Amino acid sequence: MKFKVVWRKVRDYVRYDLKEIAFPSSLPDPPHIKKRRKLTWNERFLVLKEASRLYAASWVRDIGPDLRPNDYRKDENNEVKTTSGNTPTKEKEPSTLEDLAVAARGGMETLRPALHRVYMTKASAYRDALKNFILGYQEGVQEVMERKEDSKSQEPEDALKRSN
Repeated sequence: MKFKVVWRKVRDYVRYDLKEIAFPSSLPDPPHIKKRRKLTWNERFLVLKEASRLYAASWVRDIGPDLRPNDYRKDENNEVKTTSGNTPTKEKEPSTLEDLAVAARGGMETLRPALHRVYMTKASAYRDALKNFILGYQEGVQEVMERKEDSKSQEPEDALKRSN
């Protein structure tokens, strides 16, 4: 009798619980969600065709004038303008986000150096901030130590004045 009970429990565990542990099922959809019909093979093919077309279009090597300036003609707005004194005015420098966007269009070869530049800039900024903090902290500690020394040196003088 016990063997049958144990066998049934082991069988149920393997059949239901172990299967759920190894391959968990997702939560059911909420009741207000309407299920969509399955796509036909022709519709699946059309979706795959459109997705592959869009994917291929995203890999175009046109990365813009910022990384390949010789391949593009200059716009009049972006050229360096000269004032009456023959001193050129500087162009507006592109932001970090714009640099990354341009580099991302160029693929991994151009994105890696741009990301490296961003991370090195961040690292140097953090390093400089940490150095400034440490210097300020050390100056503060020195001031406190000097105050303590001054107060200790004045205590004997105050005691001598009081005794006289």
